[in-house]
Amino acid sequence: MNGRLDQRLSDELDQFKSEGVYKHLNYLDSPQAPRVTMEGHGEVIILSSNNYLGLSNAPDVVQAGKDAIDRFGAGTASVRFICGTFTIHRDLERELADLVSTEASLTYPSCWNANEGLFSTLTGPDDIIISDQLNHASIIDAMRLAKSISKCDTTVYRHSDMDDLAAKLKAARPKRTRFVVTDGVFSMEGDVARLADILQLAREHDAAVVVDDSHGTGVLGNTGRGVAEHAGVLGEVDIITSTLGKAIGGAAGGFAAASAAVTDYLTQRARPQLFSNALPATVAGSALAAVRHLRSHPELVTTLHDNANYLREQLMARGFKPIEGATPIIPVILGATSKAIEMSRLLLDEGVFVTGFGFPVVPKGEARVRCQVSAAHTREDLDQALAAFARVGAKLRLI
Repeated sequence: MNGRLDQRLSDELDQFKSEGVYKHLNYLDSPQAPRVTMEGHGEVIILSSNNYLGLSNAPDVVQAGKDAIDRFGAGTASVRFICGTFTIHRDLERELADLVSTEASLTYPSCWNANEGLFSTLTGPDDIIISDQLNHASIIDAMRLAKSISKCDTTVYRHSDMDDLAAKLKAARPKRTRFVVTDGVFSMEGDVARLADILQLAREHDAAVVVDDSHGTGVLGNTGRGVAEHAGVLGEVDIITSTLGKAIGGAAGGFAAASAAVTDYLTQRARPQLFSNALPATVAGSALAAVRHLRSHPELVTTLHDNANYLREQLMARGFKPIEGATPIIPVILGATSKAIEMSRLLLDEGVFVTGFGFPVVPKGEARVRCQVSAAHTREDLDQALAAFARVGAKLRLI
């Protein structure tokens, strides 16, 4: 082993700890659910999970994963274009395309892979990617990769600033293809992209719109079809990437949904898809069951937003300052990173798991604890969590 490397990394880890950004792992000893068993803490209420619809432990979703592993085995043992494509992949991709209202879709090991594969494959030196300032790290890295591989140009517009986006599009007029890319839901703020406005500008400037809807699929819109349904523009987005690791079963995997021409091209050329094993059949099976469960139970989306509205309103009633929004992501701004980390620790001692975030994940002075609500939370769960917030907030003199 390289002792010098180990020492350098150990020193940097010590610096992370002193800055309060070191990530301590918490080990769950039960399925992802509103209440879980966590090693060292017993039963705790989870308010930090992406399990928005409560489907990761839904009996039909779990059973579908078991049935798929019995039928297809533990894994594909191959990439898609050799012999790793099973019929369950085809069925899942058809259902996902129908869910988000596109012609076709293509699954990947993760949405991160889908974003990486998308831009590095579809762009060339005559193209440009125009990205929202607060887009997810996977989009940022995908743009860096595309710039390195395809030699495309990239630029950033101020967060949700349509005037700035219009200026960037106007300046990019000589480019062959202009891609505007945005998160559907911005995960640190919980706010929603101005998708209708973005699409209007894209039409005026002949640009293609790409939406990473990882926190919107299954969450937004009356029936959970995502930010496009929420904005009243279902079927109008050129390319949607999203995840199967959040509301849609919570296991793993991602997808890109678009026209048949785009997905066929990605099938032929996208390197993360070409050179990675296909999704294990058990993951595809549980995701497929989750999509079908959502389509059969749209009331889950209503319950999710009722729970989110209740928690946000009750936090405000107790003196906290959650960011307003229309999503089940509810950040409570505390200011200093030390306060966010300490509040997260004390809440866990009270039996509530909420993650604290500080700089550099969020801007200096805007440290927060981020609550994420599920349709599976009961009013008892939320009231117990609120009581813990009140006790800890008083102890830290935050309220």
